[in-house]
Amino acid sequence: MGPTSNPERSSPLCILAFLIVLLLCGWGNAFYLPGSYMHTYSEGEDIWVKVNSLTSIETELPFGYYTLPYCLPQSGIKKSAENLGELLMGDQIDNSPYRFRVNVNESLYLCTTNPLNEHEVKLLKQRIHDLYQVNMILDNLPVRRFTEQNGIVIPWTGFPVGYIPSGSSEAYIINHLKFKVLVHEYEGRGNQIMTTGEEGMGMIAETDSKKSGYEIVGFEVIPCSVKRDPEAMQKLNVYDKVDSVNCPLELEKSQTIREQEKISFTYEVVFVKSDIRWPSRWDAYLKMGGARVHWFSIMNSLMVIFFLAGIVFVIFLRTVRRDLTRYEELDKESQAQMNEELSGWKLVVGDVFREPTCSKLLCVMVGDGIQITGMSVVTIVFAALGFMSPASRGMLLTGMIILYLFLGIVAGYVGVRLWRTIKGGSDGWRSVCWSTACFFPGIVFIVLTILNFILWGSKSTGAIPVSLFFTLLSLWFCISVPLTLIGGFIGTRAEEIQFPVRTNQIPREIPARKYPSWLLVLGAGTLPFGTLFIELFFILSSIWLGRFYYVFGFLLVVFLLLVVVCAEVSVVLTYMHLCVEDWRWWWKAFFASGSVALYVFLYSINYLVFDLRSLSGPVSAVLYLGYSLIMATAIMLSTGTIGFLMSFYFVHYLFSSVKID
Repeated sequence: MGPTSNPERSSPLCILAFLIVLLLCGWGNAFYLPGSYMHTYSEGEDIWVKVNSLTSIETELPFGYYTLPYCLPQSGIKKSAENLGELLMGDQIDNSPYRFRVNVNESLYLCTTNPLNEHEVKLLKQRIHDLYQVNMILDNLPVRRFTEQNGIVIPWTGFPVGYIPSGSSEAYIINHLKFKVLVHEYEGRGNQIMTTGEEGMGMIAETDSKKSGYEIVGFEVIPCSVKRDPEAMQKLNVYDKVDSVNCPLELEKSQTIREQEKISFTYEVVFVKSDIRWPSRWDAYLKMGGARVHWFSIMNSLMVIFFLAGIVFVIFLRTVRRDLTRYEELDKESQAQMNEELSGWKLVVGDVFREPTCSKLLCVMVGDGIQITGMSVVTIVFAALGFMSPASRGMLLTGMIILYLFLGIVAGYVGVRLWRTIKGGSDGWRSVCWSTACFFPGIVFIVLTILNFILWGSKSTGAIPVSLFFTLLSLWFCISVPLTLIGGFIGTRAEEIQFPVRTNQIPREIPARKYPSWLLVLGAGTLPFGTLFIELFFILSSIWLGRFYYVFGFLLVVFLLLVVVCAEVSVVLTYMHLCVEDWRWWWKAFFASGSVALYVFLYSINYLVFDLRSLSGPVSAVLYLGYSLIMATAIMLSTGTIGFLMSFYFVHYLFSSVKID
C-alpha cells in the first residue's frame, strides 16, 4: 500500500495549491465571456473597420493586408495591440480606411491606385491563385460572406482577394464591397455595464436611464469586382458619395489586373436592425455541425472503455485476487514450497522495482507530461465554461502558455519525487529539474526556430519576431525554470515512496519470446487513438481550414475518456508483461499509452494527403509537419505519463499485497 502522508510535510503543497488557485482566479477576469463586454454606439457615430492578415488554406502562410496595393488610411497604418497568442498565430491587425456611420446607409469612394507595376500584378495574381482571403473586423466581429453550392448556403469568414474564372487567363480583383451591418437597438437602464473598445479591454461605464444606442451583432459582406473609369474616379475625394451598384455578372464589367491599370476602390454599407442580442452575436460563428458525429465519438470511446474494463475487472482482478487469497491462506512452510513452483508475475518479485534504463530521462518525461496534462485539463475546462471564447483572438494560446509556465512547479515536484523513489536519495535532483524545465520547451524551441527561418524567408507575418523570441525565452527562464526548481526542492522534502519488496542484487533472466514485446506496446496505442481520432479531425480542421472550434464540452468528455483508456491500456499491458516474467515494465508502461502519439502523427500525414490536398508547395508541407510533430510530442508525454503513473500505482499495490520474508 502507499505510504501515509505527513501533515507537516504536506502543508507547503497545500499553500502552493492555494496560490495556484488564486492565480487562476485572477486570470479568469481577463478571459472573454461572450456577452460580458459591450459597446453601444449612438446614431451617426463613426466606427472603423480593422483588417487582419491575409490567410490561405493552400499555403498556411499569412501575409500583411498592406502587402497588396490597397487603399491606405489617411492617418497612416497603425497596428493594434496584440497579445502573445495573436503574435504566435501570425495575426497582424491594422486600422483601415473603411469608415461607417451608425445607422447611415451610404455608398462611398475610397481611392484609386497608381498604375500597377509588374511586381504588383504578379503579386496580386499569385495571391489570387493561392486563394488568399481578406479578413476584416468590426467591433471584434469577423466579416462573413455566403456562397451557395448545390442549393446549400455556406458561410465563410473573410472574402477572396480576387478570382480567376475557369477557362480564363485573366485575373479579377475584388474592389467593391457591399457591407451589411446588423444592429440591435439598446435602451439603457441606468446600470453599470462592461464596455470595450476595439482593443477588447474592459472598463466600467455608467449608462443613462434615458440613453439608447445600437449594438453591432452581425457583420456581412458581398464582394464584387466592378470596372470603373479611373480618370473620373480620381476627381473624387475620399468618402465622396458614389452610385450604388449591383455585382456584375459579365466579365467585361469586372476589374481586371493588368500592368499600368488603375484600380478604384469603393464600398457601400447598409445597417439592418436585428432581434439578435449582443451576448448571442457569436452564435452564428460558433455553430458547428456534426453533433451526431461528436456523440458517436463519445459512444465509440465508451465501448473501448467497457471492453478494457471487462479485461481489467472480470479477468485480471479476479485472477490476481484469487492468487493472493490462495497465497495468504497457506502457512509459511507451504508458502516456501509454493514459491518454488510459482510462475508468472510472482517470480519477478525481486526485480520488479529494479531501476530502469535511462531513469533520469523517464523522470524528466513524466514531469513534463504532468505539466502538459495539467495545462490541457485547466485550458479545456476554462474554454468549456466560456472563459476562452474565439472572440478574444489568441487568448486560448496565451492562456495555455501562461498555465504551462506556472505548472512548472508541479513538473519539478513529480519529476524529483519519482527520481528519489527510483534512486533512494535526492542526489542529482537539480539536474533532473533543469532537464525537466528544458526537455519539452527545448524540442518546441528547435522546431519553431527551423520553421521561423522558413517563414522569414517567405516574408510571412506568421514568422515570430526576434523580440517575441526573447520574450518567450525570458518568460521561460524567469518563470518556468525557477518554479521547476522550487517544485523539485519541495519534492526532496516530500515523504519517500517506499517499495514494498526488496530488489535482488543479480537481475533475473527474462525468458525468450517469439515476438518482440515492443510490438504489443506499439499496437496498444490504437485503443487510445480510437477514442481520440474523430475529435482530432475537427481540431485539425479548425487549425488548418480556418474553422472555429468551440465544442469544448465534447472535447472535455473525450479527454476524460482518453485518460481512462490510457490508464486501462497501460495497466493491462504491464500485467501481461509481468505474467511472462518480463520485469522491465517501466518504459513499456509509459509507451503503451504514449504510443498513441505515433498514430496521431500518422493520422496528421493522412489528413495532409487526403483532406489538405489544396495545400501547395514544400514550405507549407514542412510547416504543417513541424507543428504536427510538436502536437504529437505533447500528446506522447501526456498520455504516456497517465499510463505510467497508473501502472506504477498498480504494481506498487500488487506487490505490497504479497507477504515476502
